[in-house]
Amino acid sequence: MAKAGTVRANVQFIQTPAGDDLAILPRADYDRLVALAAEAQEDADASRVVRASLRAVKEGREVVLPISVADRLAGGDNPVRAIREWRDMTQGELAVAVGISQSYLSEIETGRRKGPAGLQKKFSRALGVPTDLLID
Repeated sequence: MAKAGTVRANVQFIQTPAGDDLAILPRADYDRLVALAAEAQEDADASRVVRASLRAVKEGREVVLPISVADRLAGGDNPVRAIREWRDMTQGELAVAVGISQSYLSEIETGRRKGPAGLQKKFSRALGVPTDLLID
């Protein structure tokens, strides 16, 4: 019995008059080899993506949110509030960090006001997350 990941094929080897070595195998075996090669390529591609993502997280270019925060965002919670609370910051601390009043921040978190794009960038820096994560 073949080990996992090995392929048994009925292969016939011949040499052409020009001296080239050829392998002849049934079409079903060939198709199976092509499918396995495609799967191996997909696995290699996925591995590269995972390594790049882990490197980006380690270098601080990407953030991994806890599932509790992701659930809150998916449930429609204000992203600034959800991430601020995850970062264990008070409204006052975040307001000072971005240069606005605590009451203005409260209005943003409750959806009564929207801040300008420049403010979103300040929130992003203060909270340590990409700006696009803060957009409702």
